[in-house]
Amino acid sequence: MKTDAAVGAGSSLYLPDFCTSRAALVLILIVELTAFVLTLARQNPEVDFWTDLARTSVFLLWIGLAGAALLCMASKRLARLSVAQGSAVVLVLIAAVIALVSGCVYFVGRSSTVGDLGLTGLFPRNAALFLLRNVSIGLVITGLALRYFFVTHEWRRNVEMQATARVHALQARIRPHFLFNSMNTIASLTRSNPTLAEQAVQDLADLFRANLSEQRNVILLAEELEVARIYQRIEELRLGERLQVDWKIEALPRDALVPGLMLQPLLENAIYHGIEPRPDGGTVTVTGEVSGRLITVVVRNPVGEQKAGRGGNQLALANIRERLILMYGDQALVKAGRFDTEYIVTLRFPYVERRQMLANDAS
Repeated sequence: MKTDAAVGAGSSLYLPDFCTSRAALVLILIVELTAFVLTLARQNPEVDFWTDLARTSVFLLWIGLAGAALLCMASKRLARLSVAQGSAVVLVLIAAVIALVSGCVYFVGRSSTVGDLGLTGLFPRNAALFLLRNVSIGLVITGLALRYFFVTHEWRRNVEMQATARVHALQARIRPHFLFNSMNTIASLTRSNPTLAEQAVQDLADLFRANLSEQRNVILLAEELEVARIYQRIEELRLGERLQVDWKIEALPRDALVPGLMLQPLLENAIYHGIEPRPDGGTVTVTGEVSGRLITVVVRNPVGEQKAGRGGNQLALANIRERLILMYGDQALVKAGRFDTEYIVTLRFPYVERRQMLANDAS
C-alpha cells in the first residue's frame, strides 16, 4: 500500500507519486499557501490584495501542475539515477518549467490584446528580473521540498527496516520448551499411534516453514488461520482436553490480506500464559467479524497463575502492532489488557483484497 515513496536506498524516487490524485491535491494546497505568503510579503500598492492573490495563485498553479505532470512522466527515468543525480535533474526540470511559464506570462502581458483591455498592470514589465526572481524562488522552495521528501523517505525506510528486524527476531524466537515438548510427544506417539505421529511431524514442519519463511510479509487471512490451526493441533497433542479453542470466525473474509504471523503468535501466547499454567486448562476464544470494511479479530484466554519465568511476553504483540500500522496506517488498531478473569487482545484493520493491493502497487 505504499504509493507515496519508492523503495530502495539508492533510488532517487524518494519523491511522492505525482501521478496520483492525492499528490495533486497536496500540491494544490501547497501552491495556494505559497501564493498567500507571497502576496502578503509583496504588498503591491498598484493591485489590491485579492486580485494579487488570484493572479499569483493562477501563475503558481500553472507551474505546479506542469511540474507535477513532467515529474510523473519522468519518474521511471529518475528511478534509474542516484539520489544526487535525481535531485539535480528535478531542480533543472522545475527551473525550466518556471522559466517557460514565466516567459509565456510575460509574452501575454505585453501583447496588444491585454493592452486594449487595460490589464497590463497585472503583468510584469521587466522580463529578466521577472524570470530571475521566479526561478530563484522556485529553486529554493523545490530544494526545501526535496529535502523534506528525502528525510521522510529515509525515516520510513528506517522504520520498515526495524520492523523487518523485529519480524526476523519473532521468526527466530522458537521457545525451546515448545520444540522439546513437541518432539517428546511425537516420540511417544510413534509407539502408540504412528499415523498421528506422522501427522504431528508434518504439522511441526509446516509450522516451522511458515515461521521461518522470508515470503510471508503479506499473506491471505486463510493462510494465517491455517497456520494458527496447525499450531493448535500440535499443542492439543500435548495438552489434550486441557486445551480448547473456540473458533468463531465464520464472518471473516478468507481473501483479506494481512501481515504474516499475525494470529499464530497471539494463540501461542494465550496458550502459554493462559492455559498451560492452569491445572484444569481452559478455552481460548477467537472471534472475527467484518463491519464497514473493517475486520475485527479478538483473542480471549483465561488468566493463568503466573509462575517464575512466565512474565508477559510483549514482543509478539508489539511486533504485530508495528506491522499493522506500517501496512494500514492510522486505520489499524491493536488493544490488549486484562479484563476481570480474561486477557483480551483486539485487532482491527481494513479489509483489503489482493486485487486492491495490486491496483495500489500499480498506481
